[in-house]
Amino acid sequence: MTSATTSPGYAANKQAHITRLRRIEGQLRGLQRLVENDTYCIDVLTQVSAAKRGLDAVALALLEEHLAHCVADAVRAGGDEADAKITEASAAIARLVRA
Repeated sequence: MTSATTSPGYAANKQAHITRLRRIEGQLRGLQRLVENDTYCIDVLTQVSAAKRGLDAVALALLEEHLAHCVADAVRAGGDEADAKITEASAAIARLVRA
């Protein structure tokens, strides 16, 4: 977001994202309890995998909204900002793929 007056691409789905993140937060607290209670390793790893899938889903949704809103608006406007937004989105995708 480059301007204080521009809303983020996820604004329309903000509450859904907050709900998902709170669910993931609960999963992480549950993971802490599993480790504190010496739960079997594979059971802990299964829950780690579930939390990672949840974060990946949030990240992909945010990326999709960023592309549809912020990047698309910049491309329509053209110029240096369009190039910058595309470069920024490409870097974000690269970070997600490496993670």
